Amino acid sequence: MTETAPVAFPQDRTCPYQPPAAYAPLRATRPLSRVTLYDGRPVWLVTGRDTARALLADPRLSGDRTRDDFPAPTARLSGVKRRKTALLGLDGAAHRVQRRMMVPSFTLRRATEMRPRIQRIVDERIDAMIAQGPPAELVNAFALPVPSTVICALLGVPYSDHDFFEGQSTRLLRGPKAEDVVDARDQLEEYFDDLIDRKRKQPEPGDGVLDELVHRQLRDGELNREELIALAIILLVAGHETTANMISLGTYTLLQHPDKLAELRTDPTLIPNVVEELMRLLSIADGLLRIALEDIEVAGTTIRAGDGVVFSTSVINRDEDVYADPDTLDWHRPTRHHVSFGFGIHQCLGQNLARAELEIALRTLFDRLPALRLAAPADEIPFKPGDTIQGMLELPVTW
Repeated sequence: MTETAPVAFPQDRTCPYQPPAAYAPLRATRPLSRVTLYDGRPVWLVTGRDTARALLADPRLSGDRTRDDFPAPTARLSGVKRRKTALLGLDGAAHRVQRRMMVPSFTLRRATEMRPRIQRIVDERIDAMIAQGPPAELVNAFALPVPSTVICALLGVPYSDHDFFEGQSTRLLRGPKAEDVVDARDQLEEYFDDLIDRKRKQPEPGDGVLDELVHRQLRDGELNREELIALAIILLVAGHETTANMISLGTYTLLQHPDKLAELRTDPTLIPNVVEELMRLLSIADGLLRIALEDIEVAGTTIRAGDGVVFSTSVINRDEDVYADPDTLDWHRPTRHHVSFGFGIHQCLGQNLARAELEIALRTLFDRLPALRLAAPADEIPFKPGDTIQGMLELPVTW
């Protein structure tokens, strides 16, 4: 493998749907490169698709964030690194137990059954936008409330609390300071601790996922309270943050590709392919973290025990050995094998639900608002920095 000067990771994008320009050398030296984190720690960055899939499925890489040597991508996230994290932060048998509990709630069948409900939520939000009249700020009017409402309904979390948990989710993921992240985690833990008590006192359980966990797994000792709170936090935060960012950034990207958008409007049956290609191109969760438990030989290189390993999805999903002309938006290419949902045992549990939400939200938005367009110059619309989930900070639109 050819060595290059270390690149700092992560970095900000200059275009919201393209990787940072500084990552160009990493693409040239795939499938592995050396980069440095905020504290100067050198880690391995995985940039090749096949190598990424092999390593993400390798049990010698751990997602256990409670380890002292687990890599932290930013200073503000180092403060919660040792907090217990459900699913993503568990390995082996502990992970299998939790995932087995959750799989029935996130199957393709369950997502399909929820489509009519998702459609009603999407229509209600667009009705409200139309009633108010243009212009609108799409993040807060549509992209955020749609997945927030859906995940609340699925989990059994009162949507009336959405201002609280959306605010704390923002602080948890973006700070701006380490103490903000720690405090946000504390507040979410207190919120779910109280919600669990309220659900336990109900004579009959509700129909949400958390009701099932409280009245069965918690009662029967399959989960303890700390584990249930950690599980609730990751389901709620991941369940609305990632999809909200995909809706906002996906809308922005389509509006920046009018010829492609015209094709979608002509043939709405393309929407599953459109969503899949947008997930590949946008790669909003750019920087999956692992720690090596043993020496691993891969691609002519030895990853040593204790080495940090980071997976750059924005580079992996543009591997030129897999995708022709990878920087272009082309939903006629085969893209199902991207790693935007991860791979292996930690592959995103909610991907079926996310696909359903994105397909319904984007198809309906452009169908009901055929004249939808940006209400500000594209290069003046702010988007998120590179050290968090990628997406638009705001998206002014008109129609």
